Amino acid sequence: MKKIAIIPARSGSKGLKDKNIKLLNGKPLIAYTIEAALQSGIFDIVHVSTDSEKYACIARKYGADVPFLRNADNAGDSSSSWDVVREVLTKYESIGETFDVCVLLQPTSPMRNSVDIQEAYKLFNKKNAKSLSSVTEVDHPVQWCFSLNETCSMEEFSKSPYKDSRRQELEKNYRENGAIYIVRTGDICNHEFEFYTSECFAYIMDKNRSIDIDTIQDFLIAEVLMEMEAQNNELE
Repeated sequence: MKKIAIIPARSGSKGLKDKNIKLLNGKPLIAYTIEAALQSGIFDIVHVSTDSEKYACIARKYGADVPFLRNADNAGDSSSSWDVVREVLTKYESIGETFDVCVLLQPTSPMRNSVDIQEAYKLFNKKNAKSLSSVTEVDHPVQWCFSLNETCSMEEFSKSPYKDSRRQELEKNYRENGAIYIVRTGDICNHEFEFYTSECFAYIMDKNRSIDIDTIQDFLIAEVLMEMEAQNNELE
């Protein structure tokens, strides 16, 4: 089975300018995802989808395949990641390259590593899944969440059956962390395909590897986590 990793990295980030190539511990953000994909050893091609030749040059420097740029129609704030994937697959097909499986890897998840990618793909195959998404446990139990009215009264929480519950007593809940999505290319090229069904499975990732960079604060947290990881590796 031929597999492609697609790393979407448009240049028009509004929240944090040029975040996809912003230096994180001396390396462009997209480099971490490119390297993890290459180190996983499971892909025939690791492609960075970008609308910027500057971004493309950086991606190529770190080993990504970027034979074409993204169309302007898929470079806006409202562009769907799956529309980007379909564009990439169509363009590769036009130059004689087809794939069976597509793995979408967001560049804003620099802590996701090659082992995560390998294990997620193993789970995808083991489950004979239609699709797979990486998730992580939520920071706080959702049972402790409540809404506030205009008076900011905590009356709703006061009536909650969970207000005195310990975290350990409550059911675990999970959220998508945006790091890994896997789908068969034949399915995703069908615009009516539903990603989330009973045949979509979750790959659970550790919280520390689930950081999704969107702000400068996220960058600072990632730097600290990387430094801690490097120190732990030295001790081992």
